[in-house]
Amino acid sequence: MQNTLTKTNYNFPGQTHVYHGKVRDVYSIGNDTLVMIATDRISAFDVILPEGIPYKGQVLNQIAAKFLDATADIVPNWKQASPDPMVTVGVRCEPFKVEMVIRGYITGSAWREYKKGERTLCGLPLPEGMRENQKFDTPLITPTTKADEGHDENISREEIIAQGLVSKEDYEQLEKYTYALFQRGTEMAAEKGLILVDTKYEFGKKDGKIYLIDEIHTPDSSRYFYREGYEERFEKGEEQKQLSKEFVRKWLMENGFQGLEGQQVPEMTTEYCNSVSERYIELYEKIVGEPFVKADVKDLETRIEENVKEYLKTAIGY
Repeated sequence: MQNTLTKTNYNFPGQTHVYHGKVRDVYSIGNDTLVMIATDRISAFDVILPEGIPYKGQVLNQIAAKFLDATADIVPNWKQASPDPMVTVGVRCEPFKVEMVIRGYITGSAWREYKKGERTLCGLPLPEGMRENQKFDTPLITPTTKADEGHDENISREEIIAQGLVSKEDYEQLEKYTYALFQRGTEMAAEKGLILVDTKYEFGKKDGKIYLIDEIHTPDSSRYFYREGYEERFEKGEEQKQLSKEFVRKWLMENGFQGLEGQQVPEMTTEYCNSVSERYIELYEKIVGEPFVKADVKDLETRIEENVKEYLKTAIGY
């Protein structure tokens, strides 16, 4: 298998803290700067899978960087630079304790609940008679709590405000930003023959100002369908051709794994990992509209360390 980055353990100049997430490692530099490394780890059902996916970190980081730049006129974002194909450096914000999930179509976990008879989602009523992958009349914002460990949980707008997770004023602004970002993402996807089905946004605050943080419109945080053939497949009740991480979840479910106690992750062969890598690269090329250039992965850890140190020295003075 290609060399992959599944763990990091750096000690950068000015480093004050490190957080190892499911797929990203975030290094705090001083009080105001974050170095976010998109690793090649992959997670599903809130479980980190045992094998890395070649070039996945580069794909995610570069898609997110492009979309952050393309939406900076809608909402300020945390990104300052991308000194390495797998790294974004930006402003440290205090994250809100919710993730803003927005859905244009009923699919994935929302469809699984609907099929069981559930007719509300995060406090929002759902009409009877919907079919899998059907478009909502208007996109629905279905927030989740932001769990440090374990599963994120669905939560309603009213509960968020009542529990004081986000103030009413801030939450209303988050909703406006979420709708506007989804509209921009939808338009950009349509230009490339794709449908942005659903996605999530994370926001934070610094000096009283709201910022968009983390990744956006990547296959880890979003689901895309191919526009061509969507109607035909929908009418026939067939699966949609999609570019997202859902194909990994489906493979896991078909092999008896849904993250439940006592279940074993199926073997991830080199062939399987490379096939997942190809899907990620396909999405990059489709959504960005240009060929994916594979970075040199011979000595990934050293390359990242040198690029980050050079940036911190020249741009911030560490």
